[in-house]
Amino acid sequence: QVQLVESGGGLVQPGGSLRLSCAASGTIFRLYTMGWYRQAPGKQREMVAVITSGGSTNYADSVKGRFTIFRDNAKRTVYLQMNSLKPEDTAVYSCNQREGGYWGQGTQVTVSS
Repeated sequence: QVQLVESGGGLVQPGGSLRLSCAASGTIFRLYTMGWYRQAPGKQREMVAVITSGGSTNYADSVKGRFTIFRDNAKRTVYLQMNSLKPEDTAVYSCNQREGGYWGQGTQVTVSS
């Protein structure tokens, strides 16, 4: 049974940083594409960043240059380093394993002064 557990969300001031983590279990983590998605109140869920098994990455235009996705296959964990946070980054951030369509429960990120 695949489980994805996110952590690292919270309240941060504009311009601040957070690092989200997503720990996977029950999966051959290194083989699969992992991604971070977010959903703000009243909006559709959107892709934030994706990383393939080979380490190739793709980012939403709105976060390019500010966010970095990376993975540690030994720890079965994918991370999202978020810098220069803006109020519009406020959302519930969820981790996804593309193959199989597995999702974590999400973690709230709030950017506010």
